[in-house]
Amino acid sequence: MIFHAVPAAEWTADTERPYTPASLAAEGFVHCSADEPTAFAVADARFRDVPDLQVLVIDEARLGAEVRREGPGGRFPHVYGPVERSAVAAVRAVHRDADGHPRRLTPRDRPPATGSGGTLG
Repeated sequence: MIFHAVPAAEWTADTERPYTPASLAAEGFVHCSADEPTAFAVADARFRDVPDLQVLVIDEARLGAEVRREGPGGRFPHVYGPVERSAVAAVRAVHRDADGHPRRLTPRDRPPATGSGGTLG
């Protein structure tokens, strides 16, 4: 499993299609983390001001796109294509401490995987 931090509004914006964050168009891949602690570090560094932050738990085996593990120890998997919604095994809400640091994840319902196909068609 790999992890991807995303504002809730982005994840739920278009459930009819695979998930395609801006980084896919801009950089050619979707940024992910290899584990929860790394996902928390990313959330703390890049999404500090996002009140409704989620972490997608993605099953690599269900992705149609290539995954390359990059960075020290492969801590930063990159998905080189859209993320099929059917590959998202769970959606977790990020809970922060009094200082705004992410501390735990809890289950959150995910939108129906109606756009689970591998194309942007």
